[in-house]
Amino acid sequence: MRFSRSLRFRVATAFAAIGGIISLLMAIGLYVGVHDAGQRLIDETLRAEMQDYLSRRARNPHSLPPAAATLLGYIQPAAAGEPAPPPALAGLPAGLHEIRLGEVFYRAAVAERGGTRYFLLYNETLFRDKQASLILYLSMFVGLMALFSGGLALWLAERVIEPVKELARRVQAVRPDAHPGTLAEDFPHDEVGELARAFEQTLNRLADFIDRERAFTADVSHELRTPIAVIRGAAEVLLADESRPPKDRQRLTRIERGAADMADLSTALLAMARERDDERRAPVDLAELLEESMDKHRHLLGGRAVEVSLEIGARPRIAADPNLLAIVINNLLRNSFTYTERGRIQVRLGERELSIADTGLGIPREALDKVFQRLYKGSHSQGAGIGLSLVRKICDRYGWSIALESEEGRGTRALLRFAPP
Repeated sequence: MRFSRSLRFRVATAFAAIGGIISLLMAIGLYVGVHDAGQRLIDETLRAEMQDYLSRRARNPHSLPPAAATLLGYIQPAAAGEPAPPPALAGLPAGLHEIRLGEVFYRAAVAERGGTRYFLLYNETLFRDKQASLILYLSMFVGLMALFSGGLALWLAERVIEPVKELARRVQAVRPDAHPGTLAEDFPHDEVGELARAFEQTLNRLADFIDRERAFTADVSHELRTPIAVIRGAAEVLLADESRPPKDRQRLTRIERGAADMADLSTALLAMARERDDERRAPVDLAELLEESMDKHRHLLGGRAVEVSLEIGARPRIAADPNLLAIVINNLLRNSFTYTERGRIQVRLGERELSIADTGLGIPREALDKVFQRLYKGSHSQGAGIGLSLVRKICDRYGWSIALESEEGRGTRALLRFAPP
């Protein structure tokens, strides 16, 4: 599980952040309150002690100032036997002050009576130690609250999100061409139930659409086979008559080529209408298929001075629908045989790739990115603009790659890379 993308983890993180922020605000408020209360308590203690000492001093001028670990007193000017105040206190006005003597912090109260100045110092060491301990405890409290909030949120999120995860599993298990059944009835009438009903309706519409598309594709492909066969047969018979004028033969060739394209398209549509064709992926001898296809298309060269060579470096067996694989090979060879007026056509078959290079008309640079688009026809194209687009779709289906390298007037090289079984 990738927690960075988990809804459960994001909910827990949000809860942990909220819990941490709330506890941090509470801790800050508690600290400020405790600090303020402690400071006021010290100030009240100093005032009370100062009033008490001033009263004792008024009754007994020889009364000594306090000299305890927490509270120290000084008088200026000091009488005989009394400690002199530190120099840092001399310039303090009457009132309450914060002062540091050496390494110790004091809260100082200063009062004046009859030209005499009185100083009381409250040692804040213990108070500051308590404050440091309070900060530590509050920090631990904030951290524990964040962890507790996150853990509780993980547990709650798991229970809250479980119906959504179950719905996702149920939807994932439904094939696109299958109806999900009564999906919404298994979930409560809440937001998850509404989502389940929306999925059920959408999956039903998708399954109905796929059923209609497959039925239409199968019907069209089946009904077109007979008239296409008739057209191709008639064209072949007429082409067999050597006495026909060249222009008639050229027209008949185009008719036969169009019928062949229609037959290939019909076969491809019928094969690609199936979402999966694993049962038809029998290993195909690509070298044998290539030789047959070259023999079948050799007549397209006519009497042109074109040298055709076939180099078989390996005999890979490709797991694919034989009809679809034949469509790919036929289209690539047909393009080379049709648009090469002179020179050579070199076909090389390796263990993982097929290369078909020719010295034909070539493809303009600006058209190279468009030749795989459906119905695109170049300036020299004689086809319907579906051949290469169909090749690309078949390659995408099987995870193959097809690339063209071409220079206008110098030829084209098609490179098909496939995955052996």
